[in-house]
Amino acid sequence: MDIFNQENINMVMDVKVQLSVKLGSCFLPMKELMELTPGTVLQLKQQASDPVGLYVNEKLVAYGEVVVVEDNFGIKVTEIVTEEKTDV
Repeated sequence: MDIFNQENINMVMDVKVQLSVKLGSCFLPMKELMELTPGTVLQLKQQASDPVGLYVNEKLVAYGEVVVVEDNFGIKVTEIVTEEKTDV
Protein backbone atom coordinates (compact mmCIF):
# COMPACT_ATOMS: atom_id res chain seq x y z
CA MET A 1 0.00 0.00 0.00
CA ASP A 2 1.44 3.36 -1.06
CA ILE A 3 0.76 5.89 1.73
CA PHE A 4 2.36 8.70 -0.30
CA ASN A 5 -0.28 8.93 -3.02
CA GLN A 6 -1.67 12.36 -3.96
CA GLU A 7 -4.87 11.95 -1.91
CA ASN A 8 -2.92 11.19 1.29
CA ILE A 9 -0.48 14.02 0.66
CA ASN A 10 -3.38 16.46 0.20
CA MET A 11 -4.79 15.38 3.57
CA VAL A 12 -1.70 16.61 5.44
CA MET A 13 -1.15 19.86 3.53
CA ASP A 14 -3.29 21.80 6.05
CA VAL A 15 -1.57 20.33 9.12
CA LYS A 16 0.06 23.17 11.06
CA VAL A 17 3.70 22.80 12.07
CA GLN A 18 5.82 24.94 14.39
CA LEU A 19 8.08 27.29 12.41
CA SER A 20 10.75 29.01 14.47
CA VAL A 21 13.83 31.10 13.80
CA LYS A 22 17.13 30.89 15.66
CA LEU A 23 18.84 34.25 15.71
CA GLY A 24 21.90 33.06 17.61
CA SER A 25 23.21 31.61 20.83
CA CYS A 26 25.86 32.01 23.48
CA PHE A 27 27.16 30.22 26.55
CA LEU A 28 26.85 31.80 29.98
CA PRO A 29 28.01 30.66 33.37
CA MET A 30 25.02 29.86 35.58
CA LYS A 31 26.07 32.72 37.88
CA GLU A 32 25.62 35.26 35.05
CA LEU A 33 22.32 33.67 34.03
CA MET A 34 21.01 34.07 37.58
CA GLU A 35 22.05 37.75 37.54
CA LEU A 36 20.06 38.67 34.40
CA THR A 37 17.85 41.73 34.80
CA PRO A 38 15.71 43.76 32.40
CA GLY A 39 18.07 45.77 30.22
CA THR A 40 20.87 43.19 30.26
CA VAL A 41 22.42 42.84 26.79
CA LEU A 42 23.72 39.41 25.79
CA GLN A 43 26.26 39.15 22.98
CA LEU A 44 25.59 36.24 20.65
CA LYS A 45 28.28 34.28 18.82
CA GLN A 46 26.74 35.15 15.45
CA GLN A 47 27.63 38.22 13.43
CA ALA A 48 24.80 40.62 12.55
CA SER A 49 25.29 39.70 8.87
CA ASP A 50 25.09 35.91 9.47
CA PRO A 51 21.98 34.13 8.20
CA VAL A 52 19.41 32.92 10.72
CA GLY A 53 18.20 29.33 10.85
CA LEU A 54 14.58 28.43 10.05
CA TYR A 55 13.33 25.34 11.84
CA VAL A 56 10.19 23.27 11.32
CA ASN A 57 9.41 21.26 14.44
CA GLU A 58 13.02 21.82 15.56
CA LYS A 59 14.55 20.53 12.28
CA LEU A 60 16.68 22.99 10.30
CA VAL A 61 15.09 23.46 6.86
CA ALA A 62 16.39 26.79 5.56
CA TYR A 63 18.48 29.89 6.17
CA GLY A 64 17.36 33.46 5.77
CA GLU A 65 17.92 37.07 6.63
CA VAL A 66 15.86 39.16 9.02
CA VAL A 67 13.67 41.79 7.36
CA VAL A 68 11.02 44.21 8.63
CA VAL A 69 7.52 43.82 7.19
CA GLU A 70 5.38 46.79 8.25
CA ASP A 71 5.87 46.72 12.04
CA ASN A 72 6.81 43.04 12.28
CA PHE A 73 9.95 41.02 11.82
CA GLY A 74 10.05 38.66 8.87
CA ILE A 75 12.50 36.27 7.28
CA LYS A 76 13.62 36.36 3.65
CA VAL A 77 14.60 32.79 2.76
CA THR A 78 18.04 32.73 1.16
CA GLU A 79 18.84 29.00 1.12
CA ILE A 80 16.93 25.74 1.47
CA VAL A 81 18.86 23.16 3.47
CA THR A 82 19.53 19.92 1.68
CA GLU A 83 19.76 16.55 3.42
CA GLU A 84 23.56 16.55 3.04
CA LYS A 85 23.88 19.87 4.93
CA THR A 86 21.79 18.72 7.87
CA ASP A 87 24.28 15.92 8.61
CA VAL A 88 27.11 18.39 9.34
